[in-house]
Amino acid sequence: MNILAQLFFSFAKVGVMTFGGGYAMLPVLQREVAENKHWATDEELMDYYAVGQCTPGVIAVNTATFVGKKEAGILGGIAATLGVVFPSLVIITVIAAVLTGFADIAAVKSAFAAIRVCVCVLIFNSVVKLWKKAVTDKATIFMCLAVFVLSVFLDVSPIVYVLVCAAAGIGLTQAGVREK
Repeated sequence: MNILAQLFFSFAKVGVMTFGGGYAMLPVLQREVAENKHWATDEELMDYYAVGQCTPGVIAVNTATFVGKKEAGILGGIAATLGVVFPSLVIITVIAAVLTGFADIAAVKSAFAAIRVCVCVLIFNSVVKLWKKAVTDKATIFMCLAVFVLSVFLDVSPIVYVLVCAAAGIGLTQAGVREK
């Protein structure tokens, strides 16, 4: 199968298996892109995800675009992007047509509450996997804890945290505190 079709169908698989938004797609994306297809390393995927969060648009779409562009140029970016949004477009159209009449049913509310819990666990598992690769020394532990505490108490754009951490990483490397 040619690379454009592979990108479309792989990201369609990510799109169809992702419930709960951009963060919930991380475990599926990591498994498909890094482990199965080897289109990116875990570190590259974290970089794409970070940049995708800082740029306008949906994180899942931005990340798919980065991976697709890396693998097959502009057409690859387009194929991956279309793949990741296609299942959502179809599914949400069907759900919107049907759900409005069922949204207030107790069983439907309970099902969605349980799905949210499951998504939280899937996100947590991805965070643990990524933590092992990203938080590797005292400097990164400090940055991680600082961003966590600040993000709990301050209403600051994630872009600010990413830019400050990028600058800190560069500065600490230049100062010889962190390895290149």
